[in-house]
Amino acid sequence: MTRFEGCGALVTGAGQGIGEATARRLAAEGAGVLVVDREAERAERVALSIRQEGGTAAAFTCEVDEREQVGAAVAEAVRVFGGLAVLVNNTYAYHQEPARFEEHEDEAWYADFEGCVHGAFRCVRAAVPHLVAAGGRGAIVNIGSVNAERHFGGHGYSAAKAALASFTRTLAVDLAPRGVRVNLVEPGTIATSTWDDRPEVLRRAATQYPLGRVGTPQDVAGAVAFLASPDAAWITGVTLPVDGGLLVSNLGLNRAMRAE
Repeated sequence: MTRFEGCGALVTGAGQGIGEATARRLAAEGAGVLVVDREAERAERVALSIRQEGGTAAAFTCEVDEREQVGAAVAEAVRVFGGLAVLVNNTYAYHQEPARFEEHEDEAWYADFEGCVHGAFRCVRAAVPHLVAAGGRGAIVNIGSVNAERHFGGHGYSAAKAALASFTRTLAVDLAPRGVRVNLVEPGTIATSTWDDRPEVLRRAATQYPLGRVGTPQDVAGAVAFLASPDAAWITGVTLPVDGGLLVSNLGLNRAMRAE
């Protein structure tokens, strides 16, 4: 497929996991992708791999908590690819919390919002003029989490992802008259390197998913590519769970009720 032929795309947190899979998927469908990551080596590795596979990609090192760096990343995408049509906000922060809520530190709470919401805000602010100039092809896809919908742990992270979902909806209405669509995907448990030292946790988690497995980064990338593409031209402001049926089920309770 070449749904993104001639389109410039910027993906944050693209040095690994969901961001990497998304950058690869967009490039495979014809986009020129700016692989943005806080770690230069990771960004360069992914961009080089995409080019070796015949795609178009460049790397850029950026901390999304720095307005100047975000602006520079957007400017680089426009310079290299001649414009920017797709923005994927994938960065996040998750800080382990103490057992008792009252022992939670301000810094951890603020850091989760910084990584999950404020960085996306900065990227959108810098990218909007270029997305508008894309002539109706402009699309923003934010990466949320099922934690925004249910209790899966992590007060700060969950609240921040819920804020990102709300931001997606208000932004979608605000930018619709200017031809830019804004949507969000909500992944469930995804098998990324975060879980490499805890394979048993993933195995147990899989038993709680109706589809019988946890997700892969490619599962999420496919949903992102759809929402960013012309196939979703009349879709904006939606939250799309990519969660193997988790949010519509309660397998643990169901099995408990059936137990003899």
